[in-house]
Formats: sequence, C-alpha cells, structure tokens
Amino acid sequence: MLAKLSTLAVRRCAGASALALALLGAGLPAAAADGPQPDLSRFYRQRVTWQACDAPDMPDDLQCAKVTVPLDYARPRAGTLDVALARYRATGQSRGSVLLNFGGPGGAGIPELAADGRRFMDLTNGYDVVTFDPRGVGRSSPVSCGEGGEGAFSVTGEDAGLGRPAELLRQLREAADQCARHSGPVLPHIGTVNASRDLDVIRQALGDKKLDYLGFSYGTRLGSVYAAQFPGKVGRIVLDGVDTLTEPLSEQGLAGAEGQQTALDDFLDWCTADLSCPFGQDRRAAGDEVVRLVRSLDRNPVPTDFGGSFTGQDLVGAIGQALYGKELWPSLERALASLIEDGDTRRVLAFSSGGIDGPRGRLRTDGGLTDVQDVPMDNLPAALMAINCADDPDRPTAARITRDLAALRAAYDRASPVFGRYRLTQLLLCYGRPRGTDFIRNRVRDVHSAKMLLVGTRGDPATPYQWTVETARRLGPSAVVLDSKGEGHTGYASSACVHRKINDFLLYGSLPASGSSCPADGAGETGTGGTAG
Repeated sequence: MLAKLSTLAVRRCAGASALALALLGAGLPAAAADGPQPDLSRFYRQRVTWQACDAPDMPDDLQCAKVTVPLDYARPRAGTLDVALARYRATGQSRGSVLLNFGGPGGAGIPELAADGRRFMDLTNGYDVVTFDPRGVGRSSPVSCGEGGEGAFSVTGEDAGLGRPAELLRQLREAADQCARHSGPVLPHIGTVNASRDLDVIRQALGDKKLDYLGFSYGTRLGSVYAAQFPGKVGRIVLDGVDTLTEPLSEQGLAGAEGQQTALDDFLDWCTADLSCPFGQDRRAAGDEVVRLVRSLDRNPVPTDFGGSFTGQDLVGAIGQALYGKELWPSLERALASLIEDGDTRRVLAFSSGGIDGPRGRLRTDGGLTDVQDVPMDNLPAALMAINCADDPDRPTAARITRDLAALRAAYDRASPVFGRYRLTQLLLCYGRPRGTDFIRNRVRDVHSAKMLLVGTRGDPATPYQWTVETARRLGPSAVVLDSKGEGHTGYASSACVHRKINDFLLYGSLPASGSSCPADGAGETGTGGTAG
C-alpha cells in the first residue's frame, strides 16, 4: 500500500468546518516578494554517482547515491545536507529518470522502493526508476523529537487534556520545544517548498532536462509545488490521490475524521458478516464495542513487546492505516482479535509501521548520509508534523484555543466517535511551532506548464475525489483529470486501468482525455481517447 504512516501520525485529509476555520483564523497573507536569487550553480553542477546499497535487506539490483543541497536556499553558504537517492536502472532504452514520491508527508522513499519496487518495473522499460528520502526524512538529515518522543505527537491523559485548555497548551508548547531541541538545523528549513527545490537539484544532477515524476498522496502536493516553482522544467508529471492545496489544516480534520469513520463502518459491515469477527455479529453493537475498546485503552494502556505502552489513540492510528485498502481487512480482523482475546499488540502494531519492516542494515555511500540504523524511530511522525506545520501558515492563539476548544471537540466527536479526538489532537500540534509558508496557498495556481495527469479515486478515504477536481481547477489548463471509480487510497496500485493509463503517459506521452474514467473493475472504460503529452 502506498503512502503509509505510523500509529502516531495522521494523514492530511479532507474537510471543511467553519468552526475550525474560526478557531485557527485562516488568512491569506501576501506572498513573499520576488527578489535577486542567490548563486546555486555549485549545486546544479553535481552529477550523481551510483553504487550498490550495502544493506542485507536491500535488493541486489537497487543502487544508492546522494545529492547535496543547501540547507537554506536563501543563504546557500550557510550549510548543506545530503538527500539520499535510490534507483532501479532502465532495462530498455532510457529517456532519463522518473522520480517517485510515495506520500506521507514524512514517508521515506528508499525503503518503499526496496520493499515494493515490483509495482514499478514496467516503468524501467523507459526510465531509471528513482526515489529519494526528502529533507528531514529517513537518511536525509532526519528530524526527531528525541528518545521517548511519542509524547510530542499526542497529549496525555484520558481526555488528552482536551477538557483542560491550560494543561493542553502547556503540553503543546512542551511538544514543540522537544521537537525543536532534537531535530537539528534542518527543522527550520523543512517543508514542501524547499523539498521542491531539492527535487530540481536532483533532476539536474540526474542529467534530465525536465522532471518526469509520479507522486502519490502528499507527493501530489510536492509535484504541484514543483510545477508552480519550475513550470518550464515540467516533463511528464502524474499526481495520484490528489492532495488539497487550498484548505488549511483547520479545514481538513473534520472531514478526515468523517471519511475514516465511513471506512470503519464499511469494515464493520464486512466484519460482522463473518463468524470470526471479534466484535460479534450485531452490527450496531460492534460500532459501540470499538468505541469502548479505544476508551478502555486510553484509560489503561497495555505494555508492548517493544517497550512503552499501547493506548487507545495508538489503536486508532493503526486502524486508520488498515482502512486504506480492503485487501487489508482480513489482517485487521485477525489483529483486532489478537488484541481483544489475548492482549497481543504485535499484529496491530504491524499496521502502525505500515506493515513493512524496511531495510535494517547499513547504507554505505560516499559520505554525508545518515546511517539507516541511525534513523530515529519517531522520524516518520516527527517529519509528518514538521512538514504539515511548515506548509500551513495558520496558527491558533492560546486565547482562541481556550475559547473554542469545547465546541471544537464536540464537533470532532460528532464527526467520528473513534477518529475525532485523534484528528483534533493532531490539528492542535502546530501550536507553538513557527508560522508556516503561505506560498502553497497563494502561489500554486494557474500553472503554465506541460500537461499533468491528475488521478482521483471516488472511494479514496484519505484524499477525496473533490480535491482532485479542485486542484485541477486551481492548476489550470495544464491539469488533465482521470476519474477512477474504484476504492482505496490512490489508483496506481488498486486499478489495472489506472495503472495502464499512467504508464502510457509516462512511457509514451499518451494522455487520456480530461474527464475520462476508469471503472472499479478495470473494464468498460469511458472517454478513452488520448493525446500526446
């Protein structure tokens, strides 16, 4: 499954809430003025040197490398960091590289490609298939909130402090300070705008005149920002599972909770029809049992085999991961049964890490990259929070949180008795962090570039189809929309039709007509006429 997150991380998801907007005071500050650009020529003169990825769990044919980028693009002499790359070489005649971003934010590309590279082998007929760990992620100067950093991604207590604003604000400030202390100099320079600039340095270092790119979920935000920053360098770009560019975090939480609650309801419909369902066969009672289980674990967490404790909110995060694809439902059913019947958290925790262990050996390069064994355990949720906060300019004030918290909590509980608190807590975690950029909200629009393919899936629980429509309208005539009628998060892995149309565009430049669709079963396509890209 693409775009996996940990138990303590939350995906940016859909939503619209006047209450949340009022709480966080969304505004549209003026975009930063354009000015003289610093000299970046030494970074653009690089060429990538590939070598074997020396790690026991790495595929033998996967190669690794690095590209050096400025820590601060406004002051390129102030320091650098190395961005880690990996690739499968083209097997046919190569037209260059296609870069993949699997989502997150905070997801490391290298372990994803190492574990699931078979999905992309078709693309090696025309490309070197390349991925990377974005700045602050994985082997690329990873951010962290320190040993035992789980507390920086949640607030403690049975009601998570949501009934006590003063206590909540104290915990939020401590969480922000803890992450700042442990993340190092990259933290003030994390975020999609800088990751997009890194992407252009990578493109040049790979020897490509234009960027060919396949981005999933959060990766569509990165691809959209790239197109706005470097419209003349857009080659064949595909955005699958399209993220919002306009809605602040305050506007995403409620519908995110609602979407996940709908997915949970669908799972319980399926589960209660099975005699093995740990919640029994009474559908109404099953929903109540899930709520009781979460609340019980919040009151009395259970120990895990890895140390620490497993709370109800940890369970909520793990369930959320398993709801991104129906193929995971049987595993989720068994994991919940193990937890309920035996108190065994191991199967549930497998969803927390995305179900993939990833490479555990050492990655040897020619210098400057983080050793894979030194990637902090909390890097994924730490990076997710850092990037989402860096991409959002809105910050709640203490007075507004105190005034509106009770009403906001009630709204989130109505949206989902299971996911509401989890979403609300994650929304509030930007409090105490520096204000994020307004570039994405203000400047990523009306892009004059080559055509880009945007894929939206009707049954996507994480990135609703409406975001695809809205983002396409915002990007302008360069955006071509493919409507996938299926289920699940993103279409490339779940629909043979979407898979084929994306490959046809990337490999041959053949675009489907905008507004054409792929059916859920991969047959009976409509509007299949294509144009050369």
